[in-house]
Amino acid sequence: MKIDAVTLRHLRMTLRTPFETSFGRIDTRDCLLLEARSGDWIGYGECVADRDPGYSYETAQTAWHVLSEFILPAILGVELSDPADLQQKMDFVRGHQMAKAGLEMALWDLIGKSQQRSLRSMLGGIRKQVDVGVSVGLQESPKELVKVVEGYLNQGYRRIKIKIKPGRDVEDTQAVRSAFPELRLQVDANSAYRLKDAPARYLASALLPLDESNLLLIEQPLAEDDLWDHSQLQRQLRTAVCLDESILSTRHARQALEMGACRVINIKAGRVGGLHEAVAIHDLCLRQQVPVWCGGMLETGVGRASNLALASLPGFILPGDISASDRYYLEDITQESFTLNPDSTIDVPDSPGLGIHLNQQALDRVTLRTVSI
Repeated sequence: MKIDAVTLRHLRMTLRTPFETSFGRIDTRDCLLLEARSGDWIGYGECVADRDPGYSYETAQTAWHVLSEFILPAILGVELSDPADLQQKMDFVRGHQMAKAGLEMALWDLIGKSQQRSLRSMLGGIRKQVDVGVSVGLQESPKELVKVVEGYLNQGYRRIKIKIKPGRDVEDTQAVRSAFPELRLQVDANSAYRLKDAPARYLASALLPLDESNLLLIEQPLAEDDLWDHSQLQRQLRTAVCLDESILSTRHARQALEMGACRVINIKAGRVGGLHEAVAIHDLCLRQQVPVWCGGMLETGVGRASNLALASLPGFILPGDISASDRYYLEDITQESFTLNPDSTIDVPDSPGLGIHLNQQALDRVTLRTVSI
């Protein structure tokens, strides 16, 4: 298959409510939408890089630059046998995994449509519905956090993830656990803690007490480029450490597991360069009986459809951050609206490719700029 042309759209979506993590508070979310053409087929991909370099060094601006100036000129009109072949042809660009993942998603969509196969089928997914949860940002107080969590439980979510940071960790977690003793609860620090400066103080006051809250996992407590300190921390915790930002490839996943840096891995296709690499990490963890789950990046319906297909693979045994469409946006850019089932699952699209269609009017309202290459 050859990609003849790609249209890049820079989108800015207004969130239903502000979302706060350890690295900042946002009320809008940027991303890039890629529309790839091959003959009469159009495939869609979402690049999850946001406006600011908080979660990753990649931003919507850097992805736009790398795609338009380097990656797209190198692959347009070139025969691509499959997504693995595309990855090899993008290897000359070091890093920029989110940019690469957006284009690769569009290729998966093109292949699925041309072969009349769903993305779930192409990836090897086994589930028609996947178990999901909701991620709750930092709130003004533990009392307000409990109120927000209760609201999501009333909507039908059965797994809750709360964001934490130094000074907003143990008390918040204990408040939620006390209010909901049976809740499937996990916490996410987004690399907010450091052991090298004052390990005893940090461990004693913030992280070790979380062992008493019966958590599913503690996600990415330490630095994003750190495996060794995570291995030291995991030895001191009964609760499973889950790595997110630290895992950029199958190689990183293998090294983390070999040194005991975590017992769970969060797989985000955008973070690791695309679905092809995401499946490889899943397969590695499945062989070693390591649980994985699908993280979220506040995706539009395009990226959400991709995440649902990925989370249908057999190794994804923990609920993913793939909330319903209306969790983050009043209006999405897809005609399809992903809704929460009564059992805290969401249906996986089963139509060819991603299984989505764009809402052109909604898309135009959130588009900041467009270029066709």
